[in-house]
Amino acid sequence: MDLFEKLQKRVGPLAQYADESYGYYMFPKLEGEIGPYMTFRGKEMLNWSLNNYLGLANHPEVRKADTEATAKFGLAYPMGARMMSGNTVMHEQLDRELAAFESKEDAVLLNYGYQGMVSAIDALVDRHDVIIYDGESHACIVDGVRLHMGKRFVFEHNNMSSLEKQLERATRLTDKSDGAILVITEGVFGMTGAQGRLADIVALKAKYKFRLFVDDAHGFGTLGKTGAGTGEEQNCQHEIDIYFGTFAKSMALIGGFIAGNKDLIKFLRYNLRSQIYAKSVPMPIVAGALKRLDLIRKNPQFKANLWTIVTALQKGLREHGFDLGRTNSCVTPVIMHGSIPESTAVVNDLRENYNIFCSVVVYPVIPKGMILLRLIPTAVHTLEQVSQTISAFKEIREKLNKGLYTAIKVVSMAE
Repeated sequence: MDLFEKLQKRVGPLAQYADESYGYYMFPKLEGEIGPYMTFRGKEMLNWSLNNYLGLANHPEVRKADTEATAKFGLAYPMGARMMSGNTVMHEQLDRELAAFESKEDAVLLNYGYQGMVSAIDALVDRHDVIIYDGESHACIVDGVRLHMGKRFVFEHNNMSSLEKQLERATRLTDKSDGAILVITEGVFGMTGAQGRLADIVALKAKYKFRLFVDDAHGFGTLGKTGAGTGEEQNCQHEIDIYFGTFAKSMALIGGFIAGNKDLIKFLRYNLRSQIYAKSVPMPIVAGALKRLDLIRKNPQFKANLWTIVTALQKGLREHGFDLGRTNSCVTPVIMHGSIPESTAVVNDLRENYNIFCSVVVYPVIPKGMILLRLIPTAVHTLEQVSQTISAFKEIREKLNKGLYTAIKVVSMAE
């Protein structure tokens, strides 16, 4: 069989709707200044879909730093992989400042968070080692685990009894093979908003020998007294052996980093294939990250403003009987029940009649019969916008419960 013919037979559950949904339900185009209001298909929308947690995307000092660094260095400098010709004083400064912010000895920059996580897992373990990871881990963790040539066990999401069973199983294997155990979880699970039970996992170190790798993409900048993340929030930051953060959420940028002790980071600098064989992070991104980190350190009101909006949104939704699942972070999932056609009708109604833009998640990401509308609050949303959204969601839920969306046939929205 021809490869391309074969691909057409396994396009997947999402791509089968590509012709009808491209540009509207999938791959939508938001235009204008990044913020609570953006333009979608010529209409101004109240936007709850951007990971601009601290509102830094359009902060004047950030825009100024980005512009000046681009004018000074361009996007090409430095050329080459960091190990060969792409290292600079500013890259090393950012490494140090990120490490200090996370209370770690050292840190290493990553071009992209996703590929950095995949590559880090690949570098850290060999075929004698055992990986144990949370069952609701992000795709970057799952893809990294898939590269592992040794044993890999999954534990039920945030279930410490399940984790302990897998630790016992892994310990028996590594005692025979002289291997090691790596436990991987998330600080905040991006779909449900639930914090990983880091403190409880750390407590298991008293009984089992393992190292802990935490993907804190949604916790970095949003949780903890200083914004250092979920480990700081749960008072166990020092027991996180390998800390991963991304610039794509709180810092409204691209790239990421891994922080840990000096020996770990030295190992990663010389063994992270995604960095050794890829161009160094361009200077405007490095300069922009330094400015953003400085603003986060000096302006605790950014995080305070964010949590004012988070608290108002989640408290208001819960008071009106909405199911927000297990979230104890900024991520706000609103769970409803209905079919995939009903979910498209809900989204269409929200956008066309309420001018509200948010992300919808359906099967196969979540079980059949569920609709998850994910809201991402930011520090630059307002309490008035929260009230507007809650009112709209109350009306949407009433229509859904009455079955009014069942009879609606949503025509192709593709441009």
